[in-house]
Amino acid sequence: MLHKTQGIVLGTSQYNDNYSITHLFTRDFGRVSYLLPRTHGRKSKIKTSLFFPFSVLSLEVEHMPLRDIQRLKDAERQFPLYEINTDMTKISLVFFLSEFLSRVLRESDHNDLIFDYLKNSVETLEAAGKGLANFHLAFMLGLTRYLGVYPNVNFVGRNSWFDLLNGEFVTRIPLHAHYLSREQSAFLSQLHRMHYGNMHLFRLSRQQRNVIVEYLLEYYRLHIFDFPPLKSLEVLRELV
Repeated sequence: MLHKTQGIVLGTSQYNDNYSITHLFTRDFGRVSYLLPRTHGRKSKIKTSLFFPFSVLSLEVEHMPLRDIQRLKDAERQFPLYEINTDMTKISLVFFLSEFLSRVLRESDHNDLIFDYLKNSVETLEAAGKGLANFHLAFMLGLTRYLGVYPNVNFVGRNSWFDLLNGEFVTRIPLHAHYLSREQSAFLSQLHRMHYGNMHLFRLSRQQRNVIVEYLLEYYRLHIFDFPPLKSLEVLRELV
């Protein structure tokens, strides 16, 4: 059965000599893998050049229940991505975040809120000029709201610790290893206010950003099933 939907490209991998598999997050079906013909001629209905990570596409797809890889019938770019395709900092952010999303997003119905957040994030990254180094932090913090894992950030005073496992501030050191120090917890009480509109106001060093990313990834790993280490993290550390 054919459906019209919208999709955001997460990545593409080789399948065989004739096809690749492209992974998208769609408005109607969640995360889906599609068979992508590896043809480059003028008569090719679907251009492989459209499937750069974070491209936002209008799609016509064949979607069959229980099929692992669905089929594309047509694809069209909704808007061009000039900066995301050419700026090295934005490229590194896109490859990190697309791998990150490939691990945390799942196939499901009724994904309007998540899809709209991702689409707005793509548009924001394309247009961003200042505060760019903090974009991935604001993105990862904001996404927790839509995945149902947003932490309880009601700060309970200077002598408190943030419990990563239970997602809340506590007044005693947890009996497990997954928590932030008092200094880090106090910083988190400020950091959670970061969003795209004010991310340029947070003056963070590269070292601070790397530490924050590590703890954000640990938080996701504790709350999202089957979340492995990310290969693109090392590149991000060097460029952002």
